[in-house]
Amino acid sequence: MAIPEKIAELIGPIGEPQIWEVERGAIKRFADAIDDPNPLYHDVEYAKNGKYGEMIAPVGFFGWPIKGAFMENMGSIIGPIVDAGYLVIVDGGIEYEPFFPIRAGDILSSYGKITDISEKTTKSGKGMLMPTMEINFLNQNGDKVLAVRWSFICRQL
Repeated sequence: MAIPEKIAELIGPIGEPQIWEVERGAIKRFADAIDDPNPLYHDVEYAKNGKYGEMIAPVGFFGWPIKGAFMENMGSIIGPIVDAGYLVIVDGGIEYEPFFPIRAGDILSSYGKITDISEKTTKSGKGMLMPTMEINFLNQNGDKVLAVRWSFICRQL
């Protein structure tokens, strides 16, 4: 099976940039949720006196969206996939590549793009797509702090 043209056209940038705010309380709550007691995520004084000069976020946390339309951007990807008959969509995994620590007080901009869409046929003869999205996060200084690669598995019924 070939990748439908409308799906192949998805490769490239996704929507508008997103703006994310990183605040101390959110860092603490995320660290608590993943049961990580690292004082860099919990203790302001400890973190301020350390090499980063501020609390940092655990890998996988990049703040809360304050501007942008993440769900609209995702809809622009998922809509054509569903329209093409790939109604079963599951998370295929996520990979984080940190470059610099994300600090409390940072304002991040994220830019997403579909980098690849591979196609397979299941044993039962149904079509399956595997899109990969990459999201790059830049801090307020323009430094790339994080790259996220997120894969999906989309299968026909």
